[in-house]
Amino acid sequence: MLVKAPADSAIFVKQPRRQASVGPMATRTTAHARQRAPAARAGRAAARPGPGRGPAPSPLGSQIRDLREARRMNLAALASAIGKSIGYVSQIERGRSEISISTLKAISEALGVQISWFFQGYDPSVPDEHGYVVRREHRRRLDFPGTGIEEELLSPTLSGEAELILSTFAPGARSGDEQVSRMAEQSGYVVEGELELELGARRFTLRAGDSFRIGRGESFSARNPGRVTSVSLWVVAPPRY
Repeated sequence: MLVKAPADSAIFVKQPRRQASVGPMATRTTAHARQRAPAARAGRAAARPGPGRGPAPSPLGSQIRDLREARRMNLAALASAIGKSIGYVSQIERGRSEISISTLKAISEALGVQISWFFQGYDPSVPDEHGYVVRREHRRRLDFPGTGIEEELLSPTLSGEAELILSTFAPGARSGDEQVSRMAEQSGYVVEGELELELGARRFTLRAGDSFRIGRGESFSARNPGRVTSVSLWVVAPPRY
C-alpha cells in the first residue's frame, strides 16, 4: 500500500562517494592517518561486489530514464510536461538531485504510470535478484480505468532488448476503437480464455495454448470476445512500454 507522504517531502538517491586520489602531493603523513589506511582499504574491499553478486538496485533516476526512453520521450519533452528545466530532469535521472513527491507524481503522470511504479519491481531485501528476477508480489502494474485491461511488467528492467508483459482482459474488454501500431516486433501466447486480434483486415480468434506474432509497424487491436477473463503473455522488442 502506498503511504501518502507530505507534498514537500523528498526522496534522495545517493550516489557512491568518490574516493579522493592520493598522489605525490598528498600531505597527510601522520601516524594516525597511516593507522586508519588499512581499515579504510579493508572497508572498501568489503564493499566491492563479489563473484556471483548481482548489480545494485537501480536509483530512482535510472528507473525514470529507462521508462522515459521506453516511451520514446526525450528529456526536453519530459521537462516541458512537468514544468522543470532540462538540466534538472537530467540531474534527477543521474541521481544528483533530490526529487519531491509532488515532482515524482508529475513525472508519473507524464509517463503514464502510477507513482507506485517506481517503488516496485524488486525486493530490496534481496539485492542479488535485482536485474534478474521479478517476484510475483513485486510486479509493476498498469491499470487502464474504464477499459477492463490490466498489464503487468514481468521484465526486471526496461533497459534490455525486449520486454515481457502479462495482459489481462476482462470479458468484452478491448484495446481501443481503432487499430494502433508499434515500431516493435510483438509475439504472444494466450494463457487463459480467448483473445481476438485484428491485424488490418484480418481477424483471428485465439484460445488458450495459441500463439501469435505482430510485425513491426503493423496495425492491430485486441479484445476479449469471451465470457471469462483472458490472460496473454506478450514479448515486445525493443521495449515500448
